[in-house]
Amino acid sequence: MLVKALKGSPRYWSWMISLLMLMGVGFICYLWQLNQGLTITGLNRDVSWGLYIGQFTFLVGVAASAVMVVLPYYLHNVKAFGRITILGEFLAVSAIVMCLLFVIVDLGKPMRLFNVLLYPTPNSILFWDMVVLNGYLLLNLIIGWNVLEAEYKEVSPPKWVKILTYISIPWAISIHTVTAFLYAGLPGRHYWLTALMAARFLASAFASGPALLIILCFILKKFSRFDPGKEAIEKLSAIVAYAMIITAFFVGLELFTAFYSQVPAHGTYTLMYLFAGLEGHGKLVPFMWVFVVLAALAIVLLVIPGTRQKESTLLLACGATFISLWIEKGLALVIAGFIPNPLERVTEYAPTLPEALITLGVWATGLFMLTILYKIVISVKEEIA
Repeated sequence: MLVKALKGSPRYWSWMISLLMLMGVGFICYLWQLNQGLTITGLNRDVSWGLYIGQFTFLVGVAASAVMVVLPYYLHNVKAFGRITILGEFLAVSAIVMCLLFVIVDLGKPMRLFNVLLYPTPNSILFWDMVVLNGYLLLNLIIGWNVLEAEYKEVSPPKWVKILTYISIPWAISIHTVTAFLYAGLPGRHYWLTALMAARFLASAFASGPALLIILCFILKKFSRFDPGKEAIEKLSAIVAYAMIITAFFVGLELFTAFYSQVPAHGTYTLMYLFAGLEGHGKLVPFMWVFVVLAALAIVLLVIPGTRQKESTLLLACGATFISLWIEKGLALVIAGFIPNPLERVTEYAPTLPEALITLGVWATGLFMLTILYKIVISVKEEIA
């Protein structure tokens, strides 16, 4: 079936060549970083995780969100999700690949990855994060490919595929829960030290991932004969609406706990830095207010049935959801956890140009893989239609 990705329109090849160019620029910058070290990034002694780990954290959520189409389809027999389940699984595959690439580029020496295998440490959250991420990647790749192959041959998938599907459902929850534990398990970082961290991660994942899947479905519908079905989009948009409301509620809980108690250890200083600035520093303040505006816009458009069912406003709502949660989780959450430092001093962080280009290159790699997978899926579905 891979040969189907080698056939496409001029528009398809222009898109693929553009992604390859971005991948090339990112790889060149990564070779520069590999030679010079992380000194070419904006990372410093106080802020040791930045844009790379922020993207990793956000994309783990996008990958975990595949469960929101897999679970209703396989456990509750919601037939409406039948046409888009495989799209969610392949989106998870691309997202996990990007996650792993962001971990690699964040390491000064990528050879250190082998230490996790050569010297496994079961009491380390990082060890378990490696296990669940790679396991989830394999599960979705095996399930998605075998289901697509069975559909192509017009036969039923092997029975063992359904068993793997059931395993993948709790596994999807585990990948974002374990990632949340990486943050919530650090007692020296007040902003992350909250029992709500895993719940916040899952709620935002179930909003951002399905929102992206809806956008991708509309793109596929426009440039091919694929139709995800009106019922599937309506059910998925309702999931995004509820997940976005819960996400906003959880953020509000953090704000109340911090400011009502007036205890700095609950993250008061960090939240002040994010929303108003602290000691003359406030690089993230504009981004956070964009997050607030976009999140509010998304919730309003998603809650009102009329705007949620209209394609143009639904796309706007999904775009606002995705961007707002990227700002909150892929940018602010990680960086703000280091501000202020344990000595109550503010050291700001801003990505450098090479750092941003490497990040763009990793995103291009993920989109390149996603395009190939989706091209195969659409070709198969059009062929058997």
